Amino acid sequence: MTNLALLTIGLTLLCGLTAVVGVHSFSAGKADRQALIDRLAQTGEIDLGKGRRRNFRGVDRRLKRTNFGKKLEMRIAATGMDLTVGEFFVYMVAGVVGLWLVASSVLASFFGPIFGLVALWGAFAYLSWQRQKRIERFIAQLPELSRVLANATRAGLALRTALSMAADEMEAPAGDELGVVADKLALGHSIDDALGELAERLPSRELTVLVSTLVLSNKAGGTVVESLRNLTETLEERKETRREVRTMLSQANVTAYAVPSIGLGVLIMLNSIQAGTLDKMTGSFAGQAAAIAAIALYAIGFIIIRRICKIDV
Repeated sequence: MTNLALLTIGLTLLCGLTAVVGVHSFSAGKADRQALIDRLAQTGEIDLGKGRRRNFRGVDRRLKRTNFGKKLEMRIAATGMDLTVGEFFVYMVAGVVGLWLVASSVLASFFGPIFGLVALWGAFAYLSWQRQKRIERFIAQLPELSRVLANATRAGLALRTALSMAADEMEAPAGDELGVVADKLALGHSIDDALGELAERLPSRELTVLVSTLVLSNKAGGTVVESLRNLTETLEERKETRREVRTMLSQANVTAYAVPSIGLGVLIMLNSIQAGTLDKMTGSFAGQAAAIAAIALYAIGFIIIRRICKIDV
């Protein structure tokens, strides 16, 4: 019995580790592929044409007519993913139903709705994660962006022209976002409004400082070159500080996800040692209450650890 329990725990941890590595490798490969496609498209080496064929277009049209669909479209657009509202909604529903069925069959029918709600939360958490990831990549490009703008203004170019030039030279996501700013400026929007919308789409302290510097220099007619040079040095220092803080908190971040995983592993282990254990446990009100309390405590622990690890630099 002891050997079986140890073997079950070992296999659970191995499967969890393999899943994490696989998801990380898939995400990194997909991001590199998209970055390569964007770079080749900008240089004209490949022609994207009208883009890929969209799936679930009927669902997409119906959702976009609702307030929920409009808000969801804005959230997806902020992530930079090539995904429509209809596609995301269908994939989310499929994930909820799939996880519901898996939890009901592997654990107990009581856990089906709970894991369905977890899948629903995970879909929107994934959007938030992708948006934050895009913001982090944009922040990493800010020193280079500030340097490009400083060199352009030093050469005598106007700020509008410098922003358009930076949009052509820089890679995504900075190039895409600056392209939006350049298009708004070409349509007659003021620099204040165009840069203000950029700061709202990708909120961060570094971008707010850069936008404020550009707006104030444009209004007051100050020395933009000197201001951008000083800002470039500051952004480089903040970039290094953020990297150090992220490295120091990496272990705590892993702990936040490891604690709920251990709880799930224990449930699977109990049910594998003696089939039907979870069905018997959740067959009474006391067992259901205990299961809900345990899940709530794990969720509170996850939130507390994440809050502790969240340090704004």
